[in-house]
Amino acid sequence: MTKTDRHAYDSGIIGNCAYIAHVDRRSNVSWLCWPYFDSPCVFGGLLDPEKTGEFSIEPDGEYESRQYYLDNTNILCTEFTCSAGRYRVLDFAPRFPQFERMFKPYQLFRKIEVLEGIPKIRVRCKPTYNYGELQATATPGSNHIAYQGLGIALRLTGSLPLSYILNERSFVLTRNHYLVLSYANPLEAPLESVAEEFLKKTTEYWRGWVRYSTIDSFEQKAVIRSCLALKLHQFEDTGAIIAASTTSLPESPGSGRTWDYRYCWIRDTYYTLSALRSIGHGSELEGYAQYIQNITVEADGRYCPVYSIRGQNDLPESVVDLEGYQGNQPVRVGNQAVEHVQNDVYGQILVSLLPLIVDDRFSHLNSIASTQLVFNLLGQIEKTMDEPDAGLWEFRNAAHLHCYTFLFHWIGSQAARRIGQYFKDDQMIAMASKLIEQSAERIERCYDSERGVYTSAIGFDALDASLLQLITLGYLDPESEKARKHLQGLEAKLKTENGLFYRYLHEDDFGKPHTTFLICSFWYIEALAAVGRTQEAIDGFRNLLGYGNHLGLLSEDVDNNDGSQWGNFPQTYSHVGLMNAASRIARRLDRPDFLW
Repeated sequence: MTKTDRHAYDSGIIGNCAYIAHVDRRSNVSWLCWPYFDSPCVFGGLLDPEKTGEFSIEPDGEYESRQYYLDNTNILCTEFTCSAGRYRVLDFAPRFPQFERMFKPYQLFRKIEVLEGIPKIRVRCKPTYNYGELQATATPGSNHIAYQGLGIALRLTGSLPLSYILNERSFVLTRNHYLVLSYANPLEAPLESVAEEFLKKTTEYWRGWVRYSTIDSFEQKAVIRSCLALKLHQFEDTGAIIAASTTSLPESPGSGRTWDYRYCWIRDTYYTLSALRSIGHGSELEGYAQYIQNITVEADGRYCPVYSIRGQNDLPESVVDLEGYQGNQPVRVGNQAVEHVQNDVYGQILVSLLPLIVDDRFSHLNSIASTQLVFNLLGQIEKTMDEPDAGLWEFRNAAHLHCYTFLFHWIGSQAARRIGQYFKDDQMIAMASKLIEQSAERIERCYDSERGVYTSAIGFDALDASLLQLITLGYLDPESEKARKHLQGLEAKLKTENGLFYRYLHEDDFGKPHTTFLICSFWYIEALAAVGRTQEAIDGFRNLLGYGNHLGLLSEDVDNNDGSQWGNFPQTYSHVGLMNAASRIARRLDRPDFLW
């Protein structure tokens, strides 16, 4: 293995709901943004290894490595075997309760643990900032290195001779060592004992979080890993949940489809919260409700489809001067989608907040989702009912009356009617009922009776995998002939011979898509289970697990020809799809007439 072996998807993530770091099988921190998910990168080897620094702990010469997580945690191990011996690097971001709140510092801990022999290793730490524009000057101190000239305060504290790091010299590893890279507030405490204490408490936290999750036995390990990955994508300070921690990993080579996903999409968050709530975690829902409340205070009626983790809608899209992943450009920062009209967001918010109101376990939060907020959202559905929008897939230069948007008008209005019934508010019930009828009428205008399938938009005959959710979200009765034919129509057009699913196959602003979209494949599995094709759903689900990386982490896109991963990574959408599909299959397996 050499420094030039660079694959964005050949890595794991660590985090503590304040930051996320990517660590590859070289033990290099290939992506880390501080202090926020959407801040400039400190290490950015995913996009430009020469310009954006590194933080690696490698053996001299040839070696083999493998990665794994400590069971039921987000603590990542990279184990090395070389001619002189074996060692492993344990990477973690501290997270545990302390002083009646959650301790989640901007500190990255690395434990270098001897396993066998006396390996010779080299530690490189060369942080940068502002996407490589600012290069650090390393200044030695007492048992630490201060990195200056970046506009942020970074310090590396270690138990090994720091001159070896400063001079990039290799040295023999005869005992365990510890490193901690700190942002703003350096560690001013005994390093080794604190690192071991933090490691123990962080391990206990994650295992406790998993232990108190409600997870069915079907493919449980895969679901647990998805749950843990999803949790890391919540910015706990505000409650926002991001789509992915990376920017500009291309959807396919040379496509120009390189987007910044380090933001909170209202739509994505609905799916994420639904999955987390299904495993019994309500704190994420409460945090998101607070986040939405702050957005609604500032909104002047129309909501943006995407916000920053701090609730801002000022996300100007620009291009930075980086090589890009495998040379794919442009490398974008910010996202133009903030300017789009995407009218499904109002229904998404309503159905996200529904549990806070009708579930008495959250009765203390009813004031967050006030009746006025519900009326405002219904008013936006009413106002935008016949307004063309950019749709789920965020077409940049085309607007249609999308069936998917009408579906969330329908389901959001269904949620509002339930809220009206809860509050015994006849006006809300009447308004929601009217909008249910209006949105259903428009969904039916998308129905192609000759093909027996719903099309992507009124007056547009292309098919769209998002409409698998007409079945899974209950618009179509899964037992009905109409649902069966609709599913058959979509799989005949969009399913590949490898069991993957395209979003759509018509041309958009960048031509025809070349890779399949992984959440669509999971929507298909969920639809199969919903209509009773359970064994097909099981087989298909297990086939899709093969498209994860060595740690079970999923990308956004998969190349149907070679199974390679593409798009931003890990993708919350994909992991949510896995969780929901597994849950749907598990419910089917509980039926007494099904033989395992």
